[in-house]
Amino acid sequence: MLLYVTAIMPHVSHVAALTHSHHTSSSSPSPAYKCGGGSAQQLVASGKQIMEEINASKLRSQFLHLLRTRRSPQVPLSVELGHPVLDPMYQETRHPKFSEAMESCPKEDIPNLKDLKEENLYLRTEAYASRGYVAVAIDSRYHGERASSMTTYRDALVSSWRKGDTMPFIFDTVWDLMKLADYLTQRADIDPSKIGITGESLGGMHAWFAAAADTRYAVAVPIIGVQGFRWAIDHNKWQSRVDSIKDVFEEARVDLDKSVIDKEVVEKVWDRIAPGLASEFDSPYTIPIIAPRPLLILNGEKDPRCPLEGLEIPKSRARKAYEEAHCPDKFKV
Repeated sequence: MLLYVTAIMPHVSHVAALTHSHHTSSSSPSPAYKCGGGSAQQLVASGKQIMEEINASKLRSQFLHLLRTRRSPQVPLSVELGHPVLDPMYQETRHPKFSEAMESCPKEDIPNLKDLKEENLYLRTEAYASRGYVAVAIDSRYHGERASSMTTYRDALVSSWRKGDTMPFIFDTVWDLMKLADYLTQRADIDPSKIGITGESLGGMHAWFAAAADTRYAVAVPIIGVQGFRWAIDHNKWQSRVDSIKDVFEEARVDLDKSVIDKEVVEKVWDRIAPGLASEFDSPYTIPIIAPRPLLILNGEKDPRCPLEGLEIPKSRARKAYEEAHCPDKFKV
């Protein structure tokens, strides 16, 4: 049984994590990132020695420790039965009406619809299930049914900046995806060695970090999400990513008595709402530790939020990691 978890986030406002299962034969189961203005070849060369120092287990342990610092002591996993959400809350001024990618997904007018079984765990399963998968869709923190107003996500980001009590940008939902893996591995109808994850935009970032943090995700396909946060700061390419959640940066600008959002504001916000995002947990360190599990990174050539130039170092380090694991064919960009 092959199972994929996907976290889909059209326009960065609504996340779903989708899993699927298909019967197959089983298979056996940090220094801060800085770069100057040199050429890509020079940057790659300078990063080789650093890459050798990355310890995957230690980095995962550090990331898990970070996740645990901002939550109460762990409680046993519980699953609450429920009903599908009829009117999900989009935290945008205009609801998304069309997505070319989503149009390619299976629709309800399929021959085997009557044979599909839906389990209401606040999850929608029909589309991927029609292709023979067990499909799981989750709302990310502060989105969908987990939002109480049109500004829930914005309010959580600002609160995180001011109080440092939560990590609403990426990391809190990564914790939830680790809890989802706990649940999936308990199900008798799922092969725990064949769970994968994919996602788009914010969902792509969730997929990237969940796969880096939790080796139970056996394959990962982050879509338009992988980027170099430190690279963007150092090369003044942070504007488009900042604009996607601009309210929190505006609040920080005022608090820091700045006339405009600048590099210093950006760095301080990332360090506060997602500690390590632009340093030890950035893509040059977390992308390589996904090896040797299959990893496909899909990015847009002209996407200003995830500039391809910012992927040069993580890409070269990942290739080296996959080569050392004797499976270079399992990594593609």
